[in-house]
Amino acid sequence: MTARDLLPILVLLALAALLPLVVTSSPVLNFLVFMLIVALGAQGWNILGGFGGQFSFGHAAFFGTGAYVTAILQLRWGVNAWAGLALATAAGAAVGWGIGFLSFRSGLRGSYFALVTLAFAEVFRILANAASFTGGAAGLLIKLEVHPANLQFADRAVFYWLVLALVGAVLVLTRWIQRSRFGAQLVAVRENEDAAKALGVDSLRVKLRAIALSGGVTALAGCLYAQYFLYIDATIAYGSWISVELLLAPIIGGVGTVFGPVVGALTLHGLGEVAKQFAGRIPGIDLIVFGAVLVLAVAFARGGILGLLERLRDRGAGLLRPSSRSDAAKEPSNAGR
Repeated sequence: MTARDLLPILVLLALAALLPLVVTSSPVLNFLVFMLIVALGAQGWNILGGFGGQFSFGHAAFFGTGAYVTAILQLRWGVNAWAGLALATAAGAAVGWGIGFLSFRSGLRGSYFALVTLAFAEVFRILANAASFTGGAAGLLIKLEVHPANLQFADRAVFYWLVLALVGAVLVLTRWIQRSRFGAQLVAVRENEDAAKALGVDSLRVKLRAIALSGGVTALAGCLYAQYFLYIDATIAYGSWISVELLLAPIIGGVGTVFGPVVGALTLHGLGEVAKQFAGRIPGIDLIVFGAVLVLAVAFARGGILGLLERLRDRGAGLLRPSSRSDAAKEPSNAGR
């Protein structure tokens, strides 16, 4: 990985970091923070589903684990919020490894693996809704104590910058995966697992590393959600809504790309907010928008928005090449005259 690989990430982060200096509206900052949290979780999904080809319908299992672990550690055992963030991320990675070990050792792939992840997420939701240490149906309310040590800030912009920095760190991680030997092995498993095995790739080990990384990143997003909104329950943490959003964002933005999840999250939630403004807050209007965008992406942009832009760029370059060749062909004839 070279400095040239990191330049687009640094430019994006620098521009995004300026937004709170221009926009001070609390609703806008809330939207940006939530969008970045979704983008972070979608990046986690993209590591497993985009690069590894192991589509998951239950990434809420990792998101909710991160949210609940950080909340329980703070409320039950008085653990510092920053330490809770790290431990909850590790817990998400461990849950990912465990689910992956049970699934991949059994030879599950494709739709079977997707359904197993969905089942795990639903089991976790039921357990969290029934267990007393998770607060049951009432959920958990993190005490409001505004202090940097508690990961609570008086200015929303500070939390925005924190989430943005973590999104940037995962973008760098994703770029490294894309350029690394591990990433090449992951793509080989995605394209043809049997052929990858024949070439000496330990597919089980590669997939376990991918799902552990994916679970950790997604759990980190869950931690930040709990820390920002200070309340979680089983429906929020393990609900199907977050699995759907983490799945849709990379598909809309571009599966298996570095910036696809960020572009997809911004597109989905941006259009959702615009629809809410024009539709007068009709319940479920954002879900209608999500569905419409997904249909359009599948019909006209199989590679997502980034794939569509790349094809348009190549098509434009192709239109320019014949004209330059024809001009070059005319020059000798003009010179002969």
